[in-house]
Amino acid sequence: MRKVAVAAFGAALAIAPQARAMDLTSPDVVPGYSIAQPQLRMDCGGGNVSPTLVWSGAPAGTKSFAVTVYDPDAQGGWWHWTAYNIPAGTTGLVRGGVLPAGALAGENDFGDKGYGGPCPPPGSGPHHYQFTVWAMGTAALPLEGATQDKIIGPYIQTHALASASIVATYER
Repeated sequence: MRKVAVAAFGAALAIAPQARAMDLTSPDVVPGYSIAQPQLRMDCGGGNVSPTLVWSGAPAGTKSFAVTVYDPDAQGGWWHWTAYNIPAGTTGLVRGGVLPAGALAGENDFGDKGYGGPCPPPGSGPHHYQFTVWAMGTAALPLEGATQDKIIGPYIQTHALASASIVATYER
C-alpha cells in the first residue's frame, strides 16, 4: 500500500509543473519562423529593436521576472539579452526594450547593455533564438557586481521557479 501512495505522489509531482506552465507570446516573434527585420541587429539590416513579449501563468511565489535571449547554435553559445528584477506584477515588455522601474539589463555578448538582435555569421546555418521569460522567487537577483549576460543568464536558469520560451530562427 505504501509503494502505491509513493508512486501516486511521484506522479502528482510530475504533473504539477505542467499544470502551472507559464505562457509566452509575441506579436513580433513567431515560434519556428524567421525573426523579422526590426528585431535583427543593425549589422544584418535590422533595427535592433527588442520584441514585444507577453506572459501569463506565473506560479505562486513569483517575486520578479527575468527575460533572456540566447543562441545555442553560436560557437560557445551567445547571449543576446538579459533583463532581470522585473517587478512581479509585470505581464510583458513593450517593443523597444523599455524596462519597468527597478528592472536591469545585463551586458550581452556584443558588449552592449540591453538587447542585441540576431546577426549570425554568413554561412553558419540556421540559428535558433530562445526568447524566455523566467519566474523568479526573489524580488532582486543577488548578482551585485555581475554585469555580463553569460554570468546572469545561467544564474537565472538555475534559480527560476518556472519559465516559458519562444524559439525562432535566423540564417544568413
